[in-house]
This record gives sequence, structure tokens and C-alpha cells, in this order.
Amino acid sequence: MMHMTMRWYGPDQDKITLKQIRQVPGMEGVITALHEIPAGEAWPEEKVRERKAIVEKAGLKLMGIESINVHEDIKYGGKNRDELIDNYIKSLEAVGKNDIHMVCYNFMPVFDWTRTDLALPLPDGSTALAYDGKIIEGLSAEEMFDRIANASNGFEMPGWELNRRDEITAQIKKFEGMTGDELRANYKYFLDAIMPTCEKYNIKMGVHPDDPSYDLFGLPRICKCEEDLVKIAEMNTSPCNGFSLCTGSLGSNPNNNLPKIIRNPKIAPRIYFAHVRNVLYTGDHQFHESSHVSHTGSLDLYEIMKALIEVGFNGLIRPDHGREIWDEIARPGYGLYDRALGATYLIGLEEAIRKGKGEAYPNDINSVTAKI
Repeated sequence: MMHMTMRWYGPDQDKITLKQIRQVPGMEGVITALHEIPAGEAWPEEKVRERKAIVEKAGLKLMGIESINVHEDIKYGGKNRDELIDNYIKSLEAVGKNDIHMVCYNFMPVFDWTRTDLALPLPDGSTALAYDGKIIEGLSAEEMFDRIANASNGFEMPGWELNRRDEITAQIKKFEGMTGDELRANYKYFLDAIMPTCEKYNIKMGVHPDDPSYDLFGLPRICKCEEDLVKIAEMNTSPCNGFSLCTGSLGSNPNNNLPKIIRNPKIAPRIYFAHVRNVLYTGDHQFHESSHVSHTGSLDLYEIMKALIEVGFNGLIRPDHGREIWDEIARPGYGLYDRALGATYLIGLEEAIRKGKGEAYPNDINSVTAKI
């Protein structure tokens, strides 16, 4: 059985409460992080313990971390990377000592996920995250900041915070001319350094794919297709080196066959976390996020869930992003209502697929949290 979770930004940064999350049928726990601690600084063990206590007091489990952000100097191989990696290892130790065993992270230079619109109006009255390559792929970073300021519904996009404009512009220049292979070499250096600690505490590291799965702003991107994932799997053979398989990120490129990627024998056993959502293609390098229901988007979530079950995936899963529906105003992609609908849809798909195969499926899934 997969274990349903929802991302929670913490008591000071998320308007969605743990009480609300617990009321979603089948919800076992949350994925969270110490977002107040800047990338590169070590997480104190007691801060992780405090966050875990808050979650458990609400009747949920803290089931994983998303993310311990990788500092940009590690990614481009700065002279202080060893010191930053040591701090990253200290953060992993703080997580492991608190009995948390999954960390989702990314190795995307400078930016996290990128969109051109954080609140695109859809015909049904909802709004959604959207990407239009015709707009973004012709913009400079400075022009992108201007667009975000005017099309963000009052929120900011991770990695594109307006108060970091000068800093981020400078970071882009550091990566100018870097090849994918050079970034991979820096990534391997990072993995080789952290894997002994991950193995000591049984922390499964799930790298998140590039989002969207295209090259942007001249920056190298090394986690955007099946071939890239295989290279990462072979980069360090530790069983703790794995993937957070995000269907919306990989699925942003229609050339990525998601069920085939999931079934790849070099990838399948290393999927430790699944972000399962849908996107609707509207043109070449153009899409917007949709509801999770298969026929409302371009991805067949039934086939995706079927592939995950066939390869034996029993790890953590979350509905990832959702639209803003029913007049909700929330962090883009992270409102309550559509993610709750997505979670129950995914649980229903899993139940139907497993029972269709003659497998038992628990009818008392919420008992997992009731026993905390």
C-alpha cells in the first residue's frame, strides 16, 4: 500500500492547518521542512524534533522532508562547497536522529519549478499554474522577474523571490557556459559525500526532476528524462540514492513516457517518493496544471498508478499541486481543496487496481494515524 501524504509548509508559513489535512480521507502524514533556515546552514536536531512533535500532536506522522535545499555553490562547485556539504550532512543527521527516513531535494541550478502564470483562469472558474514557452524562453531573467511581479496573484514562485532579484541574477552568471556533464560531476561529488550518512540513518534521497523538463535561461538541466534518471542511478550505486518521481514535472514534456520510465529496472527500485498530478498540453512547450482526473489532462493517471503498483512501489505519495477552486486563495499549487480531491482520487485508483489484481487493500487506512 502506498502511504498518502500532503506537503505542509509549517505553522508559520502555511495557511492550511494540520487539522484540515488530517480530515482528508486516507491521509497518513505530511512532508515538511524547516523553510526558515537558509540553504547552506545546518538544521539543528532540536528544531526537527519540535516540528515532528507539532505534527504528531495533530494525529499525523512526519513522513519525509521536502526539502533540505542544496546550496548553489555545491551545484557549481564553488571553493566553499566542502563546508556547505558538511552542513548538509549535519542536517541529514538531524533528520535521521529524529527517525525520518526520506528527503526530497533537487539539483536544478538557481531555480526550483518555473511557471509563467501562477493563477491562470480556467473555463470552469478555477485557476492553475501554467507554463508558456513562447513567453519564457525568449525572456531574460530580469524580464522574468517583472512578469512574476505582475502575474503571481500576490504570491511568489520558489527561487524567484522578488527580494532576491540581484542575488539570483548573479547566480545565473556563475553557471554560464557550464555543461550538463560538468554539473553531473558536481552532483556526483555531492552524492559521494552524503551517501555514507544516508546509509547510516537509512535516509532515502529522492531527487526531484527538473520542472519543467526543458532547458531554461541557458542553464544546464540534468534530471529531465529517462536517460538522465538512469545516469543518476548509476552515478552512485548506494540504495539510498533514488528519485522523487514527479509525474507533472517529467510529464511536462510529452516525449517522456511515464509508465515506461517507472518500469525501467534501473529506476523502479529507486523510486522512494511519488508526486502524482496531471497537466494539460496546450501547445509546444505549453501546458497548464489540471485536476488529477485523467480525462481532464494529458496524462493517464490510471496507467501511472498501475505502473507504480506493478513495480512494487509502496512508498510515500502525495497529490502534489492542485488548482485553486471554490474561491480558495492559497499558496499557488498548494491550496487544500483540489489537493484533497487529488489524494482521494489517487487512493481510489490504487484500491481499484489492487483489488482488480486480487490483492487485499486495507479498509481502515486511517487507523494508521489513529494509533499514533
